Amino acid sequence: MPERKRVAVLADSDTRWKWGALTARRLVPDHRLTGFLLRGRATPTARQLGEVGVRADRLSEVTCAEFLAEIERERYDVVVLALVGGAVQAVLHGARALWPAPARRPVLVTGYVGVVYEKLADGLLLRHGADLVLANSRHDAQRFRAVYEGVGADAAAVTETALPFLGGAPYEPAGSRAHTVVFAVQPSVPDSRADRAYLLERAAGHARLHPGREVLIKLRSKPGEHTTHLEEQPYQRLAEKIPGGLPANCRLVYGNMGEVLDGADLLVTVSSTAALESLHRSIPTAILTDLGIREALGNHHFLGSGCLASWDQIDSGLLPAGDPAWLAAQGVLPAADTGAGTAADTGADAYAVARAKVAGLLAAARLPSPAPYYTRTTAPGYLPGILARHHLAPDGTPLPGAVRPAAGESRLRRRLRAHLREAARGAYRHGVQRVAPVIRRLGEL
Repeated sequence: MPERKRVAVLADSDTRWKWGALTARRLVPDHRLTGFLLRGRATPTARQLGEVGVRADRLSEVTCAEFLAEIERERYDVVVLALVGGAVQAVLHGARALWPAPARRPVLVTGYVGVVYEKLADGLLLRHGADLVLANSRHDAQRFRAVYEGVGADAAAVTETALPFLGGAPYEPAGSRAHTVVFAVQPSVPDSRADRAYLLERAAGHARLHPGREVLIKLRSKPGEHTTHLEEQPYQRLAEKIPGGLPANCRLVYGNMGEVLDGADLLVTVSSTAALESLHRSIPTAILTDLGIREALGNHHFLGSGCLASWDQIDSGLLPAGDPAWLAAQGVLPAADTGAGTAADTGADAYAVARAKVAGLLAAARLPSPAPYYTRTTAPGYLPGILARHHLAPDGTPLPGAVRPAAGESRLRRRLRAHLREAARGAYRHGVQRVAPVIRRLGEL
């Protein structure tokens, strides 16, 4: 019986942990999952992780430098980087420092959690250098390749898949149960107190106008918790200021988004990725236009979707239906429904190409050193600052004191390991290719 593959996921928020762990499950179905949470502002709490509902065999909190020490010390087959772009870039340069020449190293995978509507070039170039850069749809894959090719970078890593958490039972109308409207809020869109208070009041107003309906305000976090984006104006506090409070048929809810959608008859949001989950299940979905259709809101991403609507239209009974061609390009409908037949349109097979790529890389005796587009030559005024924020030197090596010593490791042994690793790097720099792996191996003993 073949040994189960060892997979590590490094994530920096609750939603990225969900994406990373589910992506690992799709890429390597039979694996042992070790989870790492990058220490920072958005490190998820136990409650948030429980709400996500994806478990690891082991889960611990680390810094970037500590994670690099972990993947040098332990042999992982695949590493999924579910992080913001700067953190991905730091790990890639750290991996390049660990394996400066072809070696047996983990397959490095990264991508985006959901809708990509801002910082396209910046985020993508910070992810360049991974073995696979996953695109959640045909539309995204085309854009990703265009960015890489536009700067003369290798675009072969771009791989079309689908959002790993798309699923759930197809929508069935309410029937005898109460018609349920879910307003999926976002931590930072919109960002002003006035705009957020307006949207909340409109949701409450919809509940008052339709007393036979249930209106659920789906929240991402509790006050004091953090998500991928900073929430400066929590809806919980705004709800406390509504004169007379929320109506009886309007309430704040938490929980797994998939479970909340199980009872939804209409999803309303500004630009949340929850819209794609809803559309995938054929639930009527409204992308709000009340505050305009603007890049800052992200709702411009849904142009052509057939879902753009205002609260006035929703109050009047509108139930938007997604445009089939747009949905096909976004990878949220099966090929049988669209006739498109693209990789990301085939449901469970959306990861077939990615799985094949990972299998091929795992079968290779050695993989080349990671080669990010950003280097000290291409971005000398940008890259060092990114690495420094993660306590890495410009060459990707940890700065002094960035890594806590392993338990039980003597001071002499730590110093010897450090000297041997530096000797190996020196050997590579000076072209002594046969000697360097031997020196490096001694440093791993």
